[in-house]
Amino acid sequence: MRALRKLLAYLRPYWLWASIAPLFMIGEVVLDLLQPRLVRHIIDEGIARHDPHIVSVTVVWMAVTLAIAGLCGWGCGYFAVKAAFGLGADLREAAFRKVQTLSFANLDRLESGSLITRMATDVNQVQEMVMMLMRGMVRMPLLIGGSLVMAVITSPKLGVVFFVVLPVLITALVIIVRKTFPLYQGVQGRLDAFYTVLQENLAGVRLIKAFARERHERQRFARANENLVGQMTQAARMSARTTPSMTFILNLGIIAALWVGGWHVAGDRMKVGEVVAFISYLMQALASLMVFSNLIIQLSRAQASAQRVVELLESRPTLEPPARPTVVTEPHGRLVFEDVTFSYAPNKSDPVLKNVSFVAEPGQTIAILGATGSGKSTIVQLIARFYDATSGRVTIDGVDVRDIPETELRRQVSVALQEPILFSSTVEENIRFGDPTADLARVTRAATDAQADEFVRNLPENYGSMIGQRGVNLSGGQKQRLAIARALLPDTRVLILDDSTSAVDTRTERLINDSLATRLPRQTRIVVAQRISTVLEADKILVLDDGTIVGEGTHEELIVRCPIYREIYESQVENGAFAANVS
Repeated sequence: MRALRKLLAYLRPYWLWASIAPLFMIGEVVLDLLQPRLVRHIIDEGIARHDPHIVSVTVVWMAVTLAIAGLCGWGCGYFAVKAAFGLGADLREAAFRKVQTLSFANLDRLESGSLITRMATDVNQVQEMVMMLMRGMVRMPLLIGGSLVMAVITSPKLGVVFFVVLPVLITALVIIVRKTFPLYQGVQGRLDAFYTVLQENLAGVRLIKAFARERHERQRFARANENLVGQMTQAARMSARTTPSMTFILNLGIIAALWVGGWHVAGDRMKVGEVVAFISYLMQALASLMVFSNLIIQLSRAQASAQRVVELLESRPTLEPPARPTVVTEPHGRLVFEDVTFSYAPNKSDPVLKNVSFVAEPGQTIAILGATGSGKSTIVQLIARFYDATSGRVTIDGVDVRDIPETELRRQVSVALQEPILFSSTVEENIRFGDPTADLARVTRAATDAQADEFVRNLPENYGSMIGQRGVNLSGGQKQRLAIARALLPDTRVLILDDSTSAVDTRTERLINDSLATRLPRQTRIVVAQRISTVLEADKILVLDDGTIVGEGTHEELIVRCPIYREIYESQVENGAFAANVS
């Protein structure tokens, strides 16, 4: 229950509503407990004595207490909903804020499907659990305890039935709950896998259709769905045993009470109303225990959700803020890799980069070339400090990037990522994402340098045109040019283009490079590329192979002394890569 206690701390802003709700429920329970006593009074004092006045007055009292109890129940529900929904909203906001602080390594472990489940389904489960605690978990124990006390007061002779039936019910309940809890934990895990498959299919539906893989993806979805249904069925089957078990024991208790009570009534040792009232309390207590058992099962499921939400909220970013923050007062953009080794694995095995060292002077364009998986994008991620080097260090103007505050580092380094990510917003807002303070003139200038201004002005509302989800209404080259414009907007000292012109034709790519050269001549640029045409005019080309720099120099130098570079060059020339237009 540790996870539950941690999440209940989010109720503090709503403590007043959370306190009022149980008070209303206590009032409802007290009034409900009066009903069997009033029924007994009608039978033993009104009907037995043939006094219609007593019957009429008591019925009126019953109606009044029922009406007040209903109002109390409404009040409890109203305040419980306000408190629980407030907690749910705060939890979702806290989870979202936490995700924004997590590093790439955290996000690698917490897949997007799992994050969606935790922030939506699991938080909703916790929200329902809080409402349940303020309503059912207050009402049912009070009804059980109150009915027990009232039953014994009403008929001490029949009280023994309670003390026989209750232990049996509680034992059955504990057994079922202990078996149900781990099953619902499994349900949440299967739900993660289901949402992951669902999200991947929805995001990649065009790719699926392009390769006619609908049947394969239907089978993959069916497997995830069947696994989820199987686990849910197993958990529901165990939960379903609760009601018949409780009902069977309840009926046995009623039979026992009727048998003992009838025997006493027949011997004039007990009144009929006393037996009726006792059985009412017995049914009230045991029925409440049945409902309470179902609430316990729901609580066990919510507890599994609470643990997952707490796990997210307590996740610590793998990138620690600098212990002694250093701000570069006059940044120049000198970038140095000093014997850098990096591994994605937690145990630091199988390094992706191995003893990488190079220098990028201010104003230089450094191109990185190599086969897929050679470590090109990893170098980019270390410069922007998306990950920390396993050994060695990366410095900007002599300062280790691990010692530069994140906000300051983002002012010095901007990145156009390999996959252009666009939001469902206007063109202007997507470009201004790089610098929210920029005016339209700066946005237009950045778009012009990225060769995006021409196609943007042909859109229905120019820079005010809406971009569809993930840029669905734009071509690949258009999306890349907007992403480059976004990276250009802040005018940083270091600009990283991570294969960000792969979908742009060579002519447009040349125009972009010309604009960059004239716009900020002292800006250091790191260009990751697959095409030789992208890197020909770079001041320095790094050739990577299996995480190691195997060649460093200009095109003319590498074509002579680097076999891997020469092989890439010759293969692309033979395939006509320089003439390719991929718009």
